Amino acid sequence: MTPDPSPAQLSFVHRFVPGTSLATLLVLHGTGGDENDLLPLARELAPDAALLSPRGPVLEHGMPRFFRRLAEGVFDQEDLARRTDDLAGFLRRAREAHGLGEAPLVAVGYSNGANIAASLLLKGTGTLDGAVLLRPMVPFEPAAPPVLDGIPSLLLAGRQDPIAGQTPARLAELLRAAGSDVELVWQETGHGLVQADVDIASRWLRARFADSEFLR
Repeated sequence: MTPDPSPAQLSFVHRFVPGTSLATLLVLHGTGGDENDLLPLARELAPDAALLSPRGPVLEHGMPRFFRRLAEGVFDQEDLARRTDDLAGFLRRAREAHGLGEAPLVAVGYSNGANIAASLLLKGTGTLDGAVLLRPMVPFEPAAPPVLDGIPSLLLAGRQDPIAGQTPARLAELLRAAGSDVELVWQETGHGLVQADVDIASRWLRARFADSEFLR
């Protein structure tokens, strides 16, 4: 019998912070961040949840990302597909290595991290139980919608976002078509995060995952 993987054997450099609730936040940084970057935000969103925070394996001018892009807003689709599969595999092994069992795993991703989380959903990897997508874009348009079967997703978009523009609205359409329970919130801000993002996401997590004791 193959032994369960140890944290050192997992394919992504990452941080894991144990929690006292029954769920885990998958913390996915933006371009130039790392596995430590969004831990304070994640802890503010869900004080009792475990935190699983991988580092993007791609370097763009020395800045970590989760997949390659050809230009601003133009994604390398072949690389995106491969990196999405790699992250999905890491998540399955991390459940074993960190003893997460079948507890809910909810992504909190910002910018590039939001886009790889959206790709996990649109590719139908079955690895996420929910997602908070901060300043997301459409990673790709699936040939056929996956079956998301009510998986909740919160999209927090900025009306003055020069990077994502109006693409969060299209992403919301794609997720709804796949069966996700989508909430899209527009704010009068740009690509950077504001306190309202924290407040809205925190309330949303409590409301959506109260039955799983996400927050105690």
